[in-house]
Amino acid sequence: MKIKSQKDFFSGLMFTVIGAAFAYGATSYSIGTGARMGPGYFPLLLGVILALLGAIILFKALVVETPDGEHVGALAWTPLVFIIAGNLLFGILLGGLPSIGLPAMGLIVAIFGTTIVVSKAGDQFNFKETIVLSIILSLMSYAAFIMLLKLQFPVWPTFISG
Repeated sequence: MKIKSQKDFFSGLMFTVIGAAFAYGATSYSIGTGARMGPGYFPLLLGVILALLGAIILFKALVVETPDGEHVGALAWTPLVFIIAGNLLFGILLGGLPSIGLPAMGLIVAIFGTTIVVSKAGDQFNFKETIVLSIILSLMSYAAFIMLLKLQFPVWPTFISG
């Protein structure tokens, strides 16, 4: 069978594999019933839905003809590295890294650091726009997570807030 759309084939394959992995992982928890859902019910359901969606996309990639085959280009390594690095940086800045003596920097610093690193993944980088975006994201995150949801995690660096 010939692949008629590479983009759809690989995205469908990714959805199917990730969905199946989540569904399989959820089976180690108590599933429960529809009326009394256990902790594994929701991840199992989402995993199955994602796997089914991936299977439909895979089927479409093998059946529906596309004019150019929608070839997949080279992997964009630079954006991938910056985005993964930004996510790692967020976790490190938010909670600190005690093994090397780095204290928790808190939510605001973590958002600023992550926004600056992740914005480098794009084709154009404007420092002023990135700082404005960081300020807006910090204010909105503070309002949502600290004020409204009342979550307990550091907002400011530990050496400032104590």
